[in-house]
Amino acid sequence: MTAAAPSSLLRTLAPPAAIGLPVLALLIVLPQVIGVYQTQLLAYGLVMAVAALGFNLLLGYTGLLSFGHSAYFGLGAYTVAFLARDLGIHSMELYILIGLPVSALVSALLGYVCVRHTRIFFGILTLALSQVLWSLALKLFWVTGGTDGLRVPRPTLLAGTLNFAGSGGYPRFINSYYYYCLAVFVICVIVMWVIVHSPFGKALQAIRDNETRARFLGLRVRRFRWIAFLISGTVTALAGILWVPLNGLTTPEVLYWPFSGEIVFATILGGFRTFAGPLVGGIAFNYIKTYAVASTEYWQLLLGVVLVVMVMTLPSGIVGAVSTLAAKLRRKREA
Repeated sequence: MTAAAPSSLLRTLAPPAAIGLPVLALLIVLPQVIGVYQTQLLAYGLVMAVAALGFNLLLGYTGLLSFGHSAYFGLGAYTVAFLARDLGIHSMELYILIGLPVSALVSALLGYVCVRHTRIFFGILTLALSQVLWSLALKLFWVTGGTDGLRVPRPTLLAGTLNFAGSGGYPRFINSYYYYCLAVFVICVIVMWVIVHSPFGKALQAIRDNETRARFLGLRVRRFRWIAFLISGTVTALAGILWVPLNGLTTPEVLYWPFSGEIVFATILGGFRTFAGPLVGGIAFNYIKTYAVASTEYWQLLLGVVLVVMVMTLPSGIVGAVSTLAAKLRRKREA
């Protein structure tokens, strides 16, 4: 029994590793052949992919649609801004080490309230709580800077080993920070893969598929949902922490409900019923939004049209459509 377990684990990891390792190699090489601007865009895409990955633990695996995940993204961003302004901290590692517990605490408190409800009531409650945080950030301008926001200087990386002060610091920072984001991205993917394929992850899927049966099996549904909410909010907050040094400015816009819609958009774009969907959707959405903003002042309308077309033509998202096409081709070859 114990000898069969490692072989079973290897069989489970083989398909994603066969796809993931070449993609990782490509992501490592890309900054060497593209410019600084494209590297920065790709780093933004990795950050959005982390946010979508955290969000999808609720939507794809627990069956709860949150309209307020901008609250946790913004919470991570403002934590970094306060640490930089009030405590003079400029270390990326300290941002993460301090920001994650703060975000986890707030996610636990808000999640305890939200998971007492399901379906549309859950979605409206998450939206309302995120709007409360947005209102506080907007009105308490003497603390948050209001619409002007809070500036965050470029942090040091690897415990001060990499410093980007002086001339030429910006391109060096973008290239180094891209690999920093890529490393965090890979860690998040591995950790989330372990979570969703663990007994805990299988229990979440059972609750999503049939809550009544899960209760009869003895699962404490509300507790499982609360833990999923806690993990989801913390991972999304980590994306907010990574986003601030790239953007250089934290404003209440990251707490506003349209930003929650962008996280939902990215997840649905890639395919929320698959593990890789939010990863692909996060990167793809970042490029779609960037070029939409650059091409027209009605970019929100353009994004809405893209979403409607995607839902009508590819209801399972990009990854789901590719998986379906690959399965059809495989069946044809076998026939």
